[in-house]
Amino acid sequence: MGDLLDRDLISNLPQSIIESILTRLPIRDAIRTSCLSTKWRYKWATLTHLAFDEKCVTLSNDRTLVERTLIDFITRALFLHQGPVHKFQLSTSYLQSCPDIDQWILFLSRNDIKELVLELGEGEWFRVPSCLFYCKKLTRLELFRCELDPPPAFKGFLCLKSLNLHQVLVAPDAIESLISSCPLLESLALSYFDSLALNIRAPNLKYLCLEGEFKDICLENTPLLVAISVAMYMTDDIAEHFEQSSNCNFIKFLGGIPRLERLVGHIYFTKYLSIGNDQGILPITYNHLKIIELYQVSFEDMKEILVVLRLITNSPNLQELQISGSSNTLAAIEASDLDFWEKQCPSDCAFGRLKVVKMTDMSGVPHEMEFIKFLLKKSLVLETMRITPCAYVLDGRLNMLIELVSFKRASPEAEILFIQD
Repeated sequence: MGDLLDRDLISNLPQSIIESILTRLPIRDAIRTSCLSTKWRYKWATLTHLAFDEKCVTLSNDRTLVERTLIDFITRALFLHQGPVHKFQLSTSYLQSCPDIDQWILFLSRNDIKELVLELGEGEWFRVPSCLFYCKKLTRLELFRCELDPPPAFKGFLCLKSLNLHQVLVAPDAIESLISSCPLLESLALSYFDSLALNIRAPNLKYLCLEGEFKDICLENTPLLVAISVAMYMTDDIAEHFEQSSNCNFIKFLGGIPRLERLVGHIYFTKYLSIGNDQGILPITYNHLKIIELYQVSFEDMKEILVVLRLITNSPNLQELQISGSSNTLAAIEASDLDFWEKQCPSDCAFGRLKVVKMTDMSGVPHEMEFIKFLLKKSLVLETMRITPCAYVLDGRLNMLIELVSFKRASPEAEILFIQD
């Protein structure tokens, strides 16, 4: 028993175990392990993944002191580091346009950096130094609240697979060029861009997330896309631009992505898809599309309804559908063109895989009810339809429920759940 107590178990741990422990510790605690024994001294300095945030230092009310302490901590850690740094993450609200970050990125560019995440505070935005564009092995790049200006000689990140730009100042032609010059790009996220007309050419892209004020979006060469999430914000200028457009946005955006599996459209997305000349029968069938989520669909706009119908009727393997309404109740109640459903809904249409439907923010207006009626009538294996009325619809809830239970159901297992918050 005495021999066991005399043994230094910490120092005699296998190298693989020591490395496993260090990679699971915050960087501040990993550095502190140097005091455990001589064998542990500076073991942290060979870590290939480094993540820094405000927890690295002691916080106080003196912002300048915290900023200086954090800069010194990171600079010293990089100075003592040995070997390659494959992943570097900096997430802090205390550093904005800080010249020390330029030196850190220069250090990383010389040490085989593969993943770089900069999430900086608000204020004066950080201008990314030109040395970033010499990080030839980058596979993942995430920038938050930065300014990006690729040099003319930049030929692209040939190994980049994931690009996330959030509140990044960059010229429209530069962002398109950046995307198209990353031949292996699989995941792209762009958020909080203003008045951007975007053409995306990315033949290996699989995951796309867009959020912001987009004037136009064209998926020109994205045949491998499997998941899309889009939120579009509308300004008066963009609305006027939409009204003057004659091109079919549906075809521009969804006409060339046959492998799509999941589609999430937030605010104004169905409005955007509805703009342009009607192209009639779609030139594509979404055989892999299983989940569709469309939010704030206006059931007073027949073009938006037509977008939804064409999308779901061209998705033969659809399994889950979620739609939230956004109707002007008075205008929608006065709808007179209810023969639209007989004209536009294919008589031979049937949903053979659709099991779950969720309808939220429903007002009970005629076109909403006709849409629900259509789904119940055509969904052969439907299991659950959850319907949540708008918070401001109080008097009409009973009438909605009475009408709902009168609709014919193609599936004997279909259950209607009327959710009242």
